[in-house]
Amino acid sequence: EEEEWEPKSKIAKRARLPKKNEAKTKKVAAPRSAVARKKVKKVAIKEEMVKDNRMQLLKPKEEDVGTKLKTLNQKPEVPKKMQINSFQEKNVKSLENDEKPSTSVPVVGNQAKHEKPEEDFASDEPPFKKIKSTTCPEGKPVKNLGGNKVKEEFEMNWDIVQALSEITNVEPWVCANLIRLFREENTIPFIARYRKELINNLEADALREVQQALEELRTVAKKTHTMIQKLKKEGKLSGCLLTALLNCRTLEELDHVTAPYKTGSKGTKAQRAKQLGLEPAALSLLQNPMELNLFSYIRPTTKGLSTIQEVEAGVQHILADIFAKDKDTLDFIRKLCQQRYICIQSALAKVSSKSGNEKDIDKFQLYHEFSCNIKNIHHHQILAINRGENLKILTVKVNIPDGVKNEFCWWCVNERWRPKQFLQPDLMRILRNSVEDSYKRLIYPLLCREFRSKLTSDAEKESVMMFGRNLRQLLLTSPVRGRTLMGVDPGYKHGCKLAIISPTSQILHTDVVYLHSGQGFHEAEKIKRLLLRYSCNTVVIGNGTACRETEAYFADLIMKKYFAPLDVVYCIVSEAGASIYSVSPEASKEMPDLDPNLRSAVSIARRVQDPLAELVKIEPKHIGVGMYQHDVSQTLLKATLDSVVEECVSFVGVDINICSEILLRHIAGLNANRAKNIIEWREKNGPFINREQLKEVKGLGPKSFQQCAGFIRFNQEYIKTFCGNKKTELGSHELLTKAGAQGKKKSKPTPCASRQPNPLDQTCIHPESYNIAMRFLSFIGGNANDIGKSDMQQKVNAVIQKEGLEGIAKRLNTTVHTLQLIIDGLTQPEGFDIRTDFDKPDFKRSIVCFEDLSVGTVLTGKVENATPFGVFVDIGVGKAGLIPVRNITEAKLSKVKKKRSLGLGPGERVEVKVLNVDIPRLRITLDLIRVL
Repeated sequence: EEEEWEPKSKIAKRARLPKKNEAKTKKVAAPRSAVARKKVKKVAIKEEMVKDNRMQLLKPKEEDVGTKLKTLNQKPEVPKKMQINSFQEKNVKSLENDEKPSTSVPVVGNQAKHEKPEEDFASDEPPFKKIKSTTCPEGKPVKNLGGNKVKEEFEMNWDIVQALSEITNVEPWVCANLIRLFREENTIPFIARYRKELINNLEADALREVQQALEELRTVAKKTHTMIQKLKKEGKLSGCLLTALLNCRTLEELDHVTAPYKTGSKGTKAQRAKQLGLEPAALSLLQNPMELNLFSYIRPTTKGLSTIQEVEAGVQHILADIFAKDKDTLDFIRKLCQQRYICIQSALAKVSSKSGNEKDIDKFQLYHEFSCNIKNIHHHQILAINRGENLKILTVKVNIPDGVKNEFCWWCVNERWRPKQFLQPDLMRILRNSVEDSYKRLIYPLLCREFRSKLTSDAEKESVMMFGRNLRQLLLTSPVRGRTLMGVDPGYKHGCKLAIISPTSQILHTDVVYLHSGQGFHEAEKIKRLLLRYSCNTVVIGNGTACRETEAYFADLIMKKYFAPLDVVYCIVSEAGASIYSVSPEASKEMPDLDPNLRSAVSIARRVQDPLAELVKIEPKHIGVGMYQHDVSQTLLKATLDSVVEECVSFVGVDINICSEILLRHIAGLNANRAKNIIEWREKNGPFINREQLKEVKGLGPKSFQQCAGFIRFNQEYIKTFCGNKKTELGSHELLTKAGAQGKKKSKPTPCASRQPNPLDQTCIHPESYNIAMRFLSFIGGNANDIGKSDMQQKVNAVIQKEGLEGIAKRLNTTVHTLQLIIDGLTQPEGFDIRTDFDKPDFKRSIVCFEDLSVGTVLTGKVENATPFGVFVDIGVGKAGLIPVRNITEAKLSKVKKKRSLGLGPGERVEVKVLNVDIPRLRITLDLIRVL
C-alpha cells in the first residue's frame, strides 16, 4: 500500500502544474480510481470520492515534493480507511449529497460541462475549498478526513496547525484551512465574506490574528533552519543541538539555544569546559558514576584543570548547560510557573530620582512602587512600564518565588536527572550544585525574558488590534450625503481657513477669515454671505488649535439666529492627519491650484461627507486613534492598519465608474499599479459595463479578479443610459458603413456592443455564485431586474418560510452561508451602504463650558478614542472625559452594538453622567448611561 501511495502523489503534482486548467485536472481522477480498484474492487462509490477528496486536500506544494514525499509515504493507508468508514457512519446526511459543490462553482448532475465557463471567474481558486464543502457543506471539522496535516517549507518537530491552534484558540481544522487559503494568496476580506464555511464564520479581526501568528511561526522555522545550515557548515551541529533547535517555537527559545554559537561570542562556561575535555566526565556522572574518577582529569599545568575544584566546576558547568537545554526540564519549570504566583514589579530608578525631569517622573507615579500578578496585569500597564524602563525612569523585574526553585531542584535530582547508579556524596554535591547553578544562571533569566517578551508581545498586539478596531469604527462612520458643507480649519494669527464643498464633493469656494483678531463682526458678514450664496447650513470645524474659540464664535451667532433664514448647525471633527495630507503628492495632484492651508479645510469638510473616501488618503497611523502607537512594532502596526483599511473599503464596496484611484488601491486583490490600469482603461474605453470587463484590464489576472470582483459595484441606471446612447451611435455608424465601405463590417466590435449589463453586478454576490443566484431567482419566480425591490423581499420571505434556508440550500446544491449572501444581495435596496447602521456626526447649536460642569450633570457626547482601560468622550467642553472600563457594562450597550461585537469605538454617540470634575488637572470622569 505504501508503494502505491507514491505514484498517486506524483500524479497529483503533475495535475496541479497548469493553474489555468486546474478545474479540468480536478475532474480527471482516473489514475486514483484505477489504483482504488486494484486495492479493493468492491468499494462503494461514495467512499472512493471521499478518499479522492482527502488525497487532494493533503496535496503539498510542488516545491515540497522532493523533501516531504518520504514523510507522506510513512503514513499507513489502512487506518485512514477505517477513519473514513467511521466518519461516513457518523455523518451519513452530510455525505448523502456528495456531489455538492462549493460556493465557488455550483454543479448539478450533468450540468458540470455547461458550467465550465463559470470556473473562469476563479480559475485559480484553492482546490481544497471544493473538497471541504463537498464532504462538509456546512463547514464541519475535517479532522476525520486527515485534512489537518499541512506541509510547510521548513519542517520542525512541532505541527504548525496544532501550534497555531494553541496560540490563537481556533479549531485545528479552521487553522488548516486558513493556512491553505493564505498560501493561495487569498485576502482577508475575500475569505471573511466568501469562504465562511471554511473558517467557521470567523470575523476579520480573528483572521488577522491567525495570519500574524502564522507569520511568527514561519519566521521561527525559517530562522531555525538558517541556523542549522550555518552550524552544519561550521561543523558545530550535534544531534542534541539539532533536536533542541527543531523544538523551538519562539524566537526567545531560539536565541537561548543559539546564543553560544553566534559569531563573536566568547563561548559559554560549558563550551570552555568541553574544550578542556571534561564532557565525558559530566556524562559519566549521569550514566556510569561508579567508574568516574575526577582526579584523573587533573592537569597541573593546564588552566581550568590544575585543581580538583576547577575540574568539579567544569563538570558542573557542562551539566548545568545540559539541564538548561533539555526540553522536558524546561517544560516542567514552565508548567510549575503557571501554577504559582509570578509577579512583575517596577520601582523608581535611583538614577532618574536624582537627575531626571520631574514632569516625566510624575507621569509614571502609579508605577514607582508597583507589583502585579503577570496573569492579571493589563496590557496598557505593561506598555507604560516598558516606556518608563526605556526612559530609564523605572526599573523592572520578574519575581519568581523560592518555592519554584526548591521544587524544581528536587525534581531534577530525584526524577529527571537521577543517576542510574549509586552516587558518592561528593558527586551528589556536584549534581545538586549543577542543578542550582543551571536554574540561577541559565533557566531563571530565560524565564524572565520569556515572561517579559510574552507580556510585551501580547500588549503590543492588543494595542495594535485596538487601534485597528478604532480605525474601523472611524472609517465606517455614516456619511452625510446631500448637503453642502463649510469646512473650517481653525487658527489664530494666520486666520481660519474656509472651504465650501458641494454634495458631490466639488470645491465651490475657498477663503480665509480672521475671527480671533478683533475682526469677528466684520468677518461674520462674509461668512453669512457665503452660506446664503451656496445654501449651506452645516459647518464642520476641525478640532485643532483655536477650535474651542471658533466653536464658541459660531455657537454664539447661531444662538442669535444671525444666519436666518438658514437653520445652521455645526459639528466638530478630528483633523488628525489633515495637515500631513495637505502637503502630500496626492493632495497636490487632486488640488494642484489650491494653497496647502486651504486643502486641509477641504479635507475636514469631506471627512463628514464621506469619511471613508477621505480618510484612506491619509496614512492610518496619523489618524491618531491608538494607544502607545509609537512603542509598538511599526511593521505589525502598518500591516494591521492597512489590512483594516482594505477590509473597510472592500466591505463598503466602490462604484468602479466614479471612485478615485486612491480608494481603488485599497480594494482586496488590487494595488497601486492595478488601480492605475483600471483608471486608464476607464478613461480610454469609457465606463465599465459589467464585472467581466475587469478581465480586460492589464495586470488583472484570474486571481486578482477573484479577490476584487465581489467588492466592485455598478450603478445600473448610469450604465443603462450609457449603453442606450451607445446603441444609437452604433446604429448610425452601421447605416454609414452599409452605404459606403462594406469591407469594414468585420471590424472588432466595441466593448459596449459585445457586453451587456448584469443586474447582479450591483450586489455583493460574487461572480462565482451567479449561477446559483440565477437558479434561486427562477426557484422563487423572481426577475433579476427586481433586485432590491419590495416584491423581491416578499418572494424571498415566502420561500424561506415554506422551505427553510437549509432546505433551499440542499435543493440548490450549495451552502447555507452562500445562500444567505445571495439573499442579502438580492433583497438589499439599490445603493445599500453598510455604514448606515453606524453613527453620524453629532450636530450642535450651542456650547457647554468646562466651568458649567457639575457632578450629576447628564450630557450627550461622541466617543473620541477607545483604550483597554476606558473610553474618551468628547462632551463639547474642549476636554475629553474618561469613562473607566469598569463603568462600561454589556447591559448599557444597545442590541445593535452587542450584535456587532464592536463595543464602544470612535464615532459612537453616548449619554453620560459626570462623576467627578478635577478643574486644576482638567480631568473629567464619566459614567455611561446608554449608547444612543
